[in-house]
Amino acid sequence: MTKKAVAVLCVFAVIAALFTGCKSKVPEQHELVLQTTAQVTEDTDNFKISYSQSDSLNPFEATTLNNQTADDLVYEPLFRIDESFEAVPEIASSYTYEDAHTLSVTIVSGLKFSDGTPLTAKNVVSSFYNAQSSPRWKNSLTPIYSATATSDTAVKFKLSYANPYAHQLLTFYVAKNSSKSKYPLGSGKYKFLEENGKLYAEKNNEYKEKFNPRFTKIQLVNVPSAESINNALNIGNISYAYRDETNETVARLKCNKKQVNLNNMVFLGLRTTMGITSNADIRRAISLAIDRGTLAKSAYQGYAKAATSPFNPMSKIGRETAIFTDSADTAAAKQAIAKSGYKASQLTLKIVTNQNENKIALAKLAAQQLEAVGFKVTVKSYSQKVFNDALKYSNYDIYVAETKIPNDMRLSSFFDKSGKTHYGMKTDSDTAKLYKAYINNGGELGKFILSFSNEIPFVPVVYRKGVICYSKAMHGDMQGYYGNFFANIDDWYYN
Repeated sequence: MTKKAVAVLCVFAVIAALFTGCKSKVPEQHELVLQTTAQVTEDTDNFKISYSQSDSLNPFEATTLNNQTADDLVYEPLFRIDESFEAVPEIASSYTYEDAHTLSVTIVSGLKFSDGTPLTAKNVVSSFYNAQSSPRWKNSLTPIYSATATSDTAVKFKLSYANPYAHQLLTFYVAKNSSKSKYPLGSGKYKFLEENGKLYAEKNNEYKEKFNPRFTKIQLVNVPSAESINNALNIGNISYAYRDETNETVARLKCNKKQVNLNNMVFLGLRTTMGITSNADIRRAISLAIDRGTLAKSAYQGYAKAATSPFNPMSKIGRETAIFTDSADTAAAKQAIAKSGYKASQLTLKIVTNQNENKIALAKLAAQQLEAVGFKVTVKSYSQKVFNDALKYSNYDIYVAETKIPNDMRLSSFFDKSGKTHYGMKTDSDTAKLYKAYINNGGELGKFILSFSNEIPFVPVVYRKGVICYSKAMHGDMQGYYGNFFANIDDWYYN
């Protein structure tokens, strides 16, 4: 081989070695950068949330939305309800219905509270009984009357009636020494800590999963009133808050916003026992004349979803039982009026509401939609006391109201005499009987829905939404939702 050829080969060998060397070093440099970034981004100062010092942070005593949101950092439930209203196991690992009235839940083995002590089935049972008498869960847990630990990792719940969705009610927090401590211990991502006269939520090193948040310490700032929370968000005194107010107020907040699905139904209650609305054709005409999509966009500025079913349209049962459309069907509404036998001069309606601005806006828009098919409508907004009296003494044809549907999707409050939303409704109607058969005796859901669409005992209008507000200076994909407000907090950061 000539000297020239040898020289050329040497040059190629050097070039090849350089490229090979570069390729082998790039992953090492990249990995080093990521590790360094993870080490230097720990943040103990920037992230702040509000709480009410005058209210308890004990999860079974807290009454303010402020403190209930803060508790979500520290405590975990057996199940969380996701944005499609399906139960997602948290402390629970599995569940089974042994029979129509017995629900057994197995919890994850090896769980610990933030002090390192084991979380067992006995803690679940004691927390259940505390939740039964708590402001937050006592109403939703009424279909479950007892809980028993059958082993360290198994709990048996006894049900008041056959309820295939009862596991979705097990969203109460599990805590240790809940009746003895100002800040009961939890098993969540953080733990409460008092330090130098300030209150913090500090990273829980006993958390069951790998958890490496930037925010290792979160300051809780005493901001007691809703108006003060909004001001604190606007001037940057707090970084994050869940808001469940009128949408006019939310619109004025200077923050990033994420809509949150709620199981709060806004509906038109109808006086089915007397007057013009005792006629089923008139009730159908009212439902057909209502443009639910417009009411969601206008009365609630888009912070609502049209109720195409008595059940939440975001849920599986809601999608399977859709009987209404987003838009009005004025032609069908006029046909229903004609079928009713009422004359044009008799088509008068009185709508009443309380002084919530969204409900007033909804009532006025609904009145316009009803007038478009031939009704003559008056709208009255009352103080809460006068509104309650109007319901009690049937001084209305239609009323605008809102109710929180429990996570098992039961509508019993509309069809039971003891229910809070039964005003104006016949609790012995065919629809009421079919619903009770469905709930208590395994009756067919389809029969209830068909009867509901014919009778229209009330008019579901929209399912309202809440909003998570967070600082514009904060980064990361916000995945929080109602009941899991800090879902992916380990991905959030400030520059």
